[in-house]
Amino acid sequence: MKREKRQAKTIASIGGQALVEGVMMRSPERIYASVRTPDEAIYGEEIKTTFLKDKYKIFKYPFFRGIGGLIDSMKIGQKALSISIKKASGIENNEPETKFEKWLDKNFGDKIMKIVMALSTVLGVGVSMFLFMFLPALLFNVTLGNFSPEMANSQTVRSMFEGLVKFLIFLGYMIFCSQIKDIKRVFQYHGAEHKTIFCYEYGDELTVENVKKCSRFHPRCGTSFVIVMLIVGIFIGMFIPFHGSILRTIIKLLLVPVMASLGYEIIKICSKYDNKITRLIATPGLWMQRISTQEPDDSMIEVAINSLKAVIPENNEGLQQI
Repeated sequence: MKREKRQAKTIASIGGQALVEGVMMRSPERIYASVRTPDEAIYGEEIKTTFLKDKYKIFKYPFFRGIGGLIDSMKIGQKALSISIKKASGIENNEPETKFEKWLDKNFGDKIMKIVMALSTVLGVGVSMFLFMFLPALLFNVTLGNFSPEMANSQTVRSMFEGLVKFLIFLGYMIFCSQIKDIKRVFQYHGAEHKTIFCYEYGDELTVENVKKCSRFHPRCGTSFVIVMLIVGIFIGMFIPFHGSILRTIIKLLLVPVMASLGYEIIKICSKYDNKITRLIATPGLWMQRISTQEPDDSMIEVAINSLKAVIPENNEGLQQI
């Protein structure tokens, strides 16, 4: 039997994120980002944050914890990405600064990076709203909606059509990104993250050789979460009675927390139980990971191992036997 197909002994409460030339790992106790610097060294930094569930008890309960988890993940992800961009690009090298660069550093410092990240987030949200909410509704109205009154009034047909368009857009986007050299390296680090977590769940020593034998397709992945949200969105869309593209977009936007909550709970169930139903639910996400994860090289695996070792709980607390 191939090593990739064997069953993990445990489920770890550890997740991660691929970065620019790095990997961030997160356990309930600690968050740590490791980055490969231009001089081939590995830079590591712990990320401090306060989770919403620790500030507001409501985010500890089912459905609400999905919303809190999504917000926390976005906040932590931005911090980790900011660290990786700085360290991987070598912008902190001791190269002479121009007068303008000195003025920017003196008056703004790290605020510039925060502003850039904020603008990128706003732009990303705007583009996502257009592509995944407004455009599918518009395409239905100008195609099937005009073709047949029966189809135009069928919420099931409309939602299925919009869901298919969303999936094709997401698939096309992922394929396009996979062809870009720098993004492909991020996808390789994504593979290193998954393989390293699997090695830990198998109970093997965290070495490059052991990690290389593991699968890069992991059911508890952000890619799988996106696919589950798309599927949940199809069912929710069946109950939105409005036909106008703009109004449907607004309602969908307001329902994002509901989709995130349901998606989080479904992923949590799939990670806890292994049966025909959970495997069926996880399958589309695992298929998509054939694009969003790529086989890493040894240096990438070393970075992932460095991050994972930094967040392993004492006495391996948080491991669930399966």
